[in-house]
Amino acid sequence: MKMKISAGKFKGINAVADSRGVIAALAMDQRGSLRKMIAKARGSDATDDEMREFKGLVVEALTPHASAVLLDPEFGLEAGQQRAKNAGLLLAYEKTGYDANIKGRLPDLLPEWSARRLVEAGANVVKLLLYYDPDDETRINTIKHAFIERLGAECQANDVPFFLELICYSDSIGDEQSIAFARAKPAKVARYMAEFSQSRYGVDVLKVEVPITMRYVAGTQANHGGPAAYSREEARAHFSQAASATRVPFIYLSAGVSDAVFRETLELAAEAGTPFSGVLCGRATWQDGVPEYARGGAAAARAWLNDQGVQDIEALNAILAHSAKPWWDFYGGKENIEVI
Repeated sequence: MKMKISAGKFKGINAVADSRGVIAALAMDQRGSLRKMIAKARGSDATDDEMREFKGLVVEALTPHASAVLLDPEFGLEAGQQRAKNAGLLLAYEKTGYDANIKGRLPDLLPEWSARRLVEAGANVVKLLLYYDPDDETRINTIKHAFIERLGAECQANDVPFFLELICYSDSIGDEQSIAFARAKPAKVARYMAEFSQSRYGVDVLKVEVPITMRYVAGTQANHGGPAAYSREEARAHFSQAASATRVPFIYLSAGVSDAVFRETLELAAEAGTPFSGVLCGRATWQDGVPEYARGGAAAARAWLNDQGVQDIEALNAILAHSAKPWWDFYGGKENIEVI
């Protein structure tokens, strides 16, 4: 049976993929975290104009080497106009961060925006970030399930692809950089991939974490001989198990790790034969340009981005060339998709 996809969704996904059908996208929708990074590097708060300027510098330098860019409508719309002609546009719909005073890390939308307005602003894809723990209270997860159902229906009504970004957590474990969380992470990632690939949510592509924490994979450069939560063989098995849980294509996020660690991660995913359809890579590619911007302004940041930043994204593209699969291969190939 052929997979039926609406014309708008088919066009939108292809707009953020390259000619092979691989999504090699740049993430630049950070708001609170970017402001903190600039402030930490410089020792003073970043202004709104500086947020916009840095986003524009990243987009100008790196989108010629990306299939798309993910931006936020708060500080990124001007940068979106500066992207290379080859690059599609994803726009974030969520507010940055979450209210730490309310249990559950509940999502919230930007009140001035709708899926329709994001499309009118040029979005090929609407993206939402959701923090999700499959082991959280039923009450909390029911709220999140209903929230995603509403957003999926809104995107369907506007015939625009819906990319759902998922990040797991555990209030009971606490520190998400701990080895205890690393041991719990594979099951959580597999379960959320299974949950949100159900048709009731209307998600077209999942943007997910890798199911392991590289610093705890024995024998990797990221591990540096430190404590391990899994062997390399076990890590490959976790990649395969998580991938088999989903019914929709998925791409990986970099989750703030360094460029070198993310490349090593994708090589491990490739070893496992994981059928991921690309990446939405943010800080791993451009984060080292933040101190340059803080110290030397736009000129210094531009110089770094056009040199090391381009090298980083091209090195990532080289891995995607042999490891990522076209998004339509998830459905048996482009010929097995019926556009309606």
